[in-house]
Amino acid sequence: MKGCGIGKCYFKKGGGHLFQGRLRKYEFIREHINIFPVEKMCHSIKVSCSGFYKWLSRPKSNREKKTAELSALIQQEYENSRQIYGSPRITQELKKKNRVVSRSYVARLMKKLNLRSKIRKKYKVTTDSSHSYPVAENLLQRDFSVDALSQKWVGDITYIKTACGWAYLTTVINLADRKVIGWSFSNDMTASNTTVKALEMAIRNRGVKPGLIFHSDRGIQYACDEFKIVINENSIRQSMSRKGNC
Repeated sequence: MKGCGIGKCYFKKGGGHLFQGRLRKYEFIREHINIFPVEKMCHSIKVSCSGFYKWLSRPKSNREKKTAELSALIQQEYENSRQIYGSPRITQELKKKNRVVSRSYVARLMKKLNLRSKIRKKYKVTTDSSHSYPVAENLLQRDFSVDALSQKWVGDITYIKTACGWAYLTTVINLADRKVIGWSFSNDMTASNTTVKALEMAIRNRGVKPGLIFHSDRGIQYACDEFKIVINENSIRQSMSRKGNC
């Protein structure tokens, strides 16, 4: 905090809720007692140090006791979950123990206790653009408007986590009616089981009209020779997004 006064750096930002009453001021000082000197906090928000210490030593009210007890239970459930549970799951666990409490109140107490779910969304990479295959020109140029069927098709691969591991869904969508006209569901990401199968199904379902554009990202499944053979045999114009644009 060197070179930055407490009043300017911290309390000014919280002014909207900080000066709503003496009780709130005392609670704020207590919550930050390990961060800033009590004397400076009291001076900045205009309360007396003696008044704060008198309030601090007073007997706790029933409401404060219940809040402290609930906070301890929340902390326990949070640690039991290996710091994974957020307010919805912790609320469920408390209700199992006959503690009826709203999720919003649990969320407020967790925020006050600085408890956050540390779980991270599992991510599976499906686009490998680090390859030596030629990249097609971006013919689409983010123009998704069409006035007839089979003028522009777009394709993509997404991942789905199942009980048996990762599975991959490859789709071809006709931009004219936004329908999935070809798809493939596979356990691997080879071109033959993903992009090739999906495109071949789309061709069977809709046929190919002159000037048809197929647009995708720069993934290896769309850039490889196996996929381009199907593209060329059906006189489809291939288009790829710019790097970094899915």
